[in-house]
Amino acid sequence: MANITLGGTPVETSGNLPSIGSQIPDFKLVAIDLSIKTLEDFKGYNLVLNIFPSVNTGVCAASVRHFNKEASQLENTKVLCISRDLPFAQDQFCAAEGLENVVMLSDFKTGAFGKDYGLIMVNGAFDALLSRSIIVVDTNGQVTYTEQVPETGQEPNYKAALEAL
Repeated sequence: MANITLGGTPVETSGNLPSIGSQIPDFKLVAIDLSIKTLEDFKGYNLVLNIFPSVNTGVCAASVRHFNKEASQLENTKVLCISRDLPFAQDQFCAAEGLENVVMLSDFKTGAFGKDYGLIMVNGAFDALLSRSIIVVDTNGQVTYTEQVPETGQEPNYKAALEAL
């Protein structure tokens, strides 16, 4: 379990991020077109998993915007923005913001992604949402970088994540 905070209040997560050097667990997430995406859909790409509670909060939206800008300059890399938001909300956000360089994915159906990755906040105001985290994976599916953001209201370390590519 990771100990993080939300507005300074202690919150626990359901587990810990995958360890560096490990193989990333497979997943089934819902895309904005309601199709199911798995790790196989991104085989051969470097991946940046930008994980957050909800695209409808300021810091979460800022992280999606930041990675959208950076993603256009990354070779052989996909940025997956993952939350428990409904795909409709994710799609509306991207359309309103003109974001086209990130892949929005939702864990709303089963929460299995959050469980498998140890990311579900198990108490506090955001109980059952995903904690703000970054996971970078190489083309072989090996984890090269992780960040469990200690205060949910803070942005991740974009520079460190992108340098891990």
